[in-house]
Amino acid sequence: MNSTYVQLKQNLEYLKLKQMILHLDEVLDFITANNLSFTEGLVKLTSHEIDFKEANMIRSMVKVGAFPHHKELNDFDFEFQPSINEQEIKDFETLRFLEAAENIVFLGSSGVGKTHLAVSLGIAAAKKRYSTYFIKCHDLIQQLKKAKLENRLEARLRHFCKYKLLIIDELGYLPIEKDDAKLFFQLVDLRYEKRSTILTTNINFNSWDDVFYDPVIANAILDRILHHAHVINITGKSYRLKEYMNQDDE
Repeated sequence: MNSTYVQLKQNLEYLKLKQMILHLDEVLDFITANNLSFTEGLVKLTSHEIDFKEANMIRSMVKVGAFPHHKELNDFDFEFQPSINEQEIKDFETLRFLEAAENIVFLGSSGVGKTHLAVSLGIAAAKKRYSTYFIKCHDLIQQLKKAKLENRLEARLRHFCKYKLLIIDELGYLPIEKDDAKLFFQLVDLRYEKRSTILTTNINFNSWDDVFYDPVIANAILDRILHHAHVINITGKSYRLKEYMNQDDE
């Protein structure tokens, strides 16, 4: 083991380039066997470090997203839900809608796969290092209410506005009081035409007045959400019912 090799390992250790240390001998052997240049060998060695750090960054972005599960688009059974245009959903996975600051609304009854699709697109965005966050609508409202009581509503609104993609799950499953509807409107208004939002809901748009207890606020929210939006109306059966029936058959 010559002194230059020792010094190189020490330098890599000092710089905390652990993957380069781990793959050093392998790359040196590869360089010798394939008669590579110094530059080619260095590119190969540094690629190990970059790939490792990129994978860590992706895992971190997905973790920050606070997804309730790790279900991706490949896990979705499109054959079970023929009302969904598979090609349209896969086009969303290209994330062009994010660059255009467009919204997506998944509308349908409980259990049809709305949350699965929303999470899948969120994970796809996080993997491409877009700041993404998932939250239940009720939890979002509670956080905004608490922030208002503590005189830090503006900061909390800015927090939710910073995400390139915000996924709000289960809008309409619980009623939203009139004052809380105003808080929700403020967030929607701040994100309007600047950031993308994915909403899942079981309530048809003509019934949103009943959810928000205020037709003026409901219309203002709908206007901003739907202005640049893709609405996916899922009319199929419940996945949970399907799983139950499969278990019963067994």
